[in-house]
Amino acid sequence: METSPLPPFITTHAEGVTLAIKVQPRASSNGLAGIHGGELRVKVTAPPVDSAANEAVVRLFAELLGCPRGAIEILRGETSRHKVVLVRGVSAERAATQLGKS
Repeated sequence: METSPLPPFITTHAEGVTLAIKVQPRASSNGLAGIHGGELRVKVTAPPVDSAANEAVVRLFAELLGCPRGAIEILRGETSRHKVVLVRGVSAERAATQLGKS
């Protein structure tokens, strides 16, 4: 059985997967907004102050992937719109399937 190639924003990691994302804070709703330039675009209603948008990103991925918030960590880009997020305990195939449905 041949596996389909992963989307460009998903990379396998020793502990799970990493996701390359671009965050749009202060959006009208929380959710995914497609793929652009090899990154998954993520909309959050939270403003980019006091880590509110980062916390909203963690909550969103926990909900979409059905995993605890503690399994999600922002590896790079704490203060940038461009982030790399580690999701522990989730396979690349599951992440691609779950995020593809959203």
